[in-house]
Amino acid sequence: QVQLVESGGGLVQPGGSLRLSCAASGSIFSINTMGWYRQAPGKQRELVADITRGGSTNYADSVKGRFTISRDNAKKTVSLAMNSLKPEDTAVYYCDATVYESTGYLRHWWGQGTQVTVSS
Repeated sequence: QVQLVESGGGLVQPGGSLRLSCAASGSIFSINTMGWYRQAPGKQRELVADITRGGSTNYADSVKGRFTISRDNAKKTVSLAMNSLKPEDTAVYYCDATVYESTGYLRHWWGQGTQVTVSS
């Protein structure tokens, strides 16, 4: 079993900043790609950004230049620094990870989600 626990969501004014963090724990041998998705009310879940074990990153066009993803392989954490936030960034943000488990299986896991609200 693997757990992904997010933290750092909240309410922020337009133009403000937030930092989300996600920590993985459990039966982990190693973690491949880690990332962040978001889901706004009435919309499909979409990729925000992801990062490989080697540090290669990928961003949605809507967040390029404003968000930065990073990870610490030793601590099994991934973070998302969000700047210049806009009301359209409002969503539940989910951490995800593709994990090589101690059992030998490669599986995908989701966190429970953290709410980000951008509003004045």
